[in-house]
Amino acid sequence: MSLLTIGSVAFDALETPFGKTDKIIGGAATYITLSASYFTKNNNLVAVVGDDFPESMIRDLNSHGVNTDGLQVRVGEKTFFWSGKYHNDMNTRDTVEVQLNVMENFDPVVPASYQDCQYLMLGNTAPAIQKTVIERLNSRPKLIVLDTMNLWIEIANPDLMALLKLVDVLVVNDEEARQLTKEYSLVKAAAKIRTMGPQTVIIKKGEHGALLFQEDRIFFAPALPLESVFDPTGAGDTFAGGFIGYLAKTDDISFDNMKRAIIYGSAMASFCVEKFGAERIMNLTQDEIDERVSEFVKLSAFGLN
Repeated sequence: MSLLTIGSVAFDALETPFGKTDKIIGGAATYITLSASYFTKNNNLVAVVGDDFPESMIRDLNSHGVNTDGLQVRVGEKTFFWSGKYHNDMNTRDTVEVQLNVMENFDPVVPASYQDCQYLMLGNTAPAIQKTVIERLNSRPKLIVLDTMNLWIEIANPDLMALLKLVDVLVVNDEEARQLTKEYSLVKAAAKIRTMGPQTVIIKKGEHGALLFQEDRIFFAPALPLESVFDPTGAGDTFAGGFIGYLAKTDDISFDNMKRAIIYGSAMASFCVEKFGAERIMNLTQDEIDERVSEFVKLSAFGLN
């Protein structure tokens, strides 16, 4: 089924204990669509870049089956840029520089060819922009998944609360869930979020896995223990792309299938951290994905005598 992703396509400059990069392709929508491309072939993007964004990078997206008809290229303007430096524990980072550039006045345009989308992924960006995309669709998608972050919880809370009423699934990390609800218990936080609108809540816990909440049901997906984490940038977006990509492929939004989707999303995220930026998820094979998913299954499989 068709998937539409809204979010940022950007330049990142990264520094980790393993090295540093100058400008490389980044942005929430980049990671989401690349990850989802391994599952669904009807993979549509709405984003904006400046005319400094290389055609070769757009061709890279196209080569992965990402439809860029909804990618605006603003002449005379620059692409969104983010620079960050990770601490030695790789769990914390400092933002060195942010240049909003074209994102400052982004007005998302949904092409007519995208109007039949059944799955909508609202990648991390301002809640007002995310809401605009929903309003510009002729009909409501079968499933709307929202990703947000602490910045919007802090500075755009009224917009975010209005948006939450329109979505089916919220994806946040544990810190964001606590910030949004003022609850330390993630079980209580998920229950409170469900009163805000989304009936399914996914709380990411980084190297400690992810939790899925729906009604009175809870599922925990482990994270794969890795010998080294090279670059965590984009791992959460890659997770979201694998999750919604798998749902779009199977066209099944039951709780049991969402559990499987979380495993696939976790597998995709585990690849992302192995190289700088999106490099690793641009060059995967189906055999690698299947093998990695099997590793996740083995992590949680056990028998009772």
